[in-house]
Amino acid sequence: MAKESMKAREVKRQKLVNKYASKREALKKAGDFVGLQKLPKNASPVRLHNRCKITGRPKGYMRVFGISRVMFREMANNGLIPGIKKSSW
Repeated sequence: MAKESMKAREVKRQKLVNKYASKREALKKAGDFVGLQKLPKNASPVRLHNRCKITGRPKGYMRVFGISRVMFREMANNGLIPGIKKSSW
């Protein structure tokens, strides 16, 4: 499990990105790079990091499901993900 502070930090960054998205787009179209620099650093979408929705794990993230590989395997083995089953041959 990730620390709660790390999960909260990512949520805070996501809120800032959403808040400044339209302003950021307008500044980019106008070519106002000085205005872009005055925006908060965390308003940039590049600073976001994908984390598992359940555990907050930052590595081994599967975009399609929004969870880490560890949770994916556990949930798939328990039959909690529709259409996914363990393969064997």
